[in-house]
Amino acid sequence: MNNTPEKPKSPFHAPSARVTAALAAAMLGIGVAVGAAIGPAPTPSQASPSLPLLIAALARGAAARAAQATAASVQPPAITAEATPRRKRRKHKHASAEEASSAATTTSGSETTTPTSTTLKSTKKSSTLPPITHVWLIELAGTSFAAAAAQPTAAPYIDTQAVPAGTLISGWSALDGGAFANETALLASEPPQLLDTIVEPACPESAPGASDAACATEAGALTAADEFLKTTVPTITSAAAFRESGLIVVTFASIGNATATGLPAGAATATLTTQPPAGVLLISPFASVGAKSSTTFNPTSPKQSLEKLLRR
Repeated sequence: MNNTPEKPKSPFHAPSARVTAALAAAMLGIGVAVGAAIGPAPTPSQASPSLPLLIAALARGAAARAAQATAASVQPPAITAEATPRRKRRKHKHASAEEASSAATTTSGSETTTPTSTTLKSTKKSSTLPPITHVWLIELAGTSFAAAAAQPTAAPYIDTQAVPAGTLISGWSALDGGAFANETALLASEPPQLLDTIVEPACPESAPGASDAACATEAGALTAADEFLKTTVPTITSAAAFRESGLIVVTFASIGNATATGLPAGAATATLTTQPPAGVLLISPFASVGAKSSTTFNPTSPKQSLEKLLRR
């Protein structure tokens, strides 16, 4: 048996759905009417009618910039216009440095080709030559210094005094000796350059007391040449010009008088030849004393012979 007492029934019934909807609509309408009565409606906006267009344009611009930024973050950086000028400037600087280096090399190298450097170089070479300004060329009648050495009794001064006082070059011809005397006067000094040629008179005039018969022999001719040289050399060496800048060149020649050559009276000739080698003796403050040289004479470059035989 169920002993639970039954609830009494309420005298009120819940409204239906239609009634509830109608009541809600009525309340909404009442609220609207009350709100209109309480306050006025909001003031209409004073914005320009083009404002929506401007906002749309700004939105599109922002979207475009966002798209560009995204593309830039994905693509590799483009080469700017500034990079090329920098490379060009570096190339230009490099080219300028090369040109400067080339110009410096050309200028260093051309030191011997420009007129100034050539003049200085020539002056330096000239300064190595002895300062000879006066040359005496003595031409003796006879054959050679070798013949004089073979007959010392016929030429005692040549053998004991003249040859020991200078440098003897037995391989030179009389013509070499004459050329050397001329070239020395021209090359080894500054103007005025002097060359005196002293020719032994034909025998017997050069040797007092000698006869034509004695002069006809080789010994007689050497004796006459020895006497002439013994008188001539001391006269030259005693002069101040010789001691300061002098050179005596002695060789042998073929001496002829007017009668033998058919020349006018009083005339004489001295013929220098290359055969046989007569030998040449150099006497000078710049020549070695008692020396015998085997130097050959180079007619195309006499300065070389001068530099080898004479010291400054």
